[in-house]
Amino acid sequence: MRVRVSLFAAFLCLVAIPAAAQGILPNSFAGWTGTTKAGLTPPVIYNGDKARSMEAEQQAAALAEYGFVSGEEGSYTRGADALSVKLYRMKDASSAYGEYTYLRTPEMVRADLAEHSAIVRDRVLVLVGNLVLDISGTGLPKSKADLQALVSSVEKRAGDEIYPSLWQRLPVSNVEHYTDHYFLGPLALNQFVPLGEGDWLGFSQGAEVEIAKYRAGGRELTLVIADFPTPQSAQKKLGELENQFNVNNSNAAGGAPIYAKRSLTLLAIVSGAQSEAEASALLKQVHSVSEVTWNEPSFELTQPNIGTIVVGTIIGTGIICAFALISGIAFGGVRLIVKRFFPDRVFDRSSEMQVLQLGLSSKPINAEDFYGLGDSSPK
Repeated sequence: MRVRVSLFAAFLCLVAIPAAAQGILPNSFAGWTGTTKAGLTPPVIYNGDKARSMEAEQQAAALAEYGFVSGEEGSYTRGADALSVKLYRMKDASSAYGEYTYLRTPEMVRADLAEHSAIVRDRVLVLVGNLVLDISGTGLPKSKADLQALVSSVEKRAGDEIYPSLWQRLPVSNVEHYTDHYFLGPLALNQFVPLGEGDWLGFSQGAEVEIAKYRAGGRELTLVIADFPTPQSAQKKLGELENQFNVNNSNAAGGAPIYAKRSLTLLAIVSGAQSEAEASALLKQVHSVSEVTWNEPSFELTQPNIGTIVVGTIIGTGIICAFALISGIAFGGVRLIVKRFFPDRVFDRSSEMQVLQLGLSSKPINAEDFYGLGDSSPK
């Protein structure tokens, strides 16, 4: 029985280790201490099933659509001050960026805590890699140093920071502050742009979407830009929208008009405009220029002048002649030395050498006579 209890206790310890290891929020930072109703404990870790208890059903659906993996919730105190921190861990940096723009509100201003961070009197949002921090408390603008310490602690556990750049295509003139949002699915998009139902803009076709609000003539216009994988898919989607909506006053489907323009892979849509000219003024500002780069190594072919060619030819010929002369002398010298020290053994062996004679003299032929190595005295 004791053995079973020990094994069960060991199993509980092994299960508890991974749960504790995945905690990202620190227990304390810059004098702030994490607390719960039960006392000093690590931050409460929750999963996607419990996210609905923290957010409204609509927000939870968008959170899941963006790619929510897990999260943490912690409460911190320092004296009479208190902070509530929620941390969302998303599947990648693009998902985290989308969730950050979804939670951000127009009344916020830049917080200077990270590349993407926003602050208002009682709330701070910070994007760090694939993590989103949602901090609530009082007097937050006066606690930037403390918040920076929290961000620095969390940043060590964050993933990559390759964020989407689609927002750079948005015009900056007359844009309403912090009304841009990035979408990866129709559930979150339809909460901000309720033009159609379901996936009316083509997320299933690989689209990524960015929206923003603009002021024109005292009215609010909504600009939607969708980037597709290919120009063909963008053109196909534009044709589908023309059959579904009243695009560019075509009256194909009736209803309030929307105005659309395609440029390469980018599809831009304006809703809320009273005239085509008003919408075109905004559509013309959309940055749709694509850059084509060539990353292969390159070289420049240069033709030498005639003087360089002549001089090179002379030098090359001299080198060849010198090589031939040195090679000839070396070959002849080696041959003479071998015949001197090893006569009739390597070269011109008389037992194997055959010489054609014309028979003009009766003197026998001696191979050494050809090289002057034999005795030249008459016999």
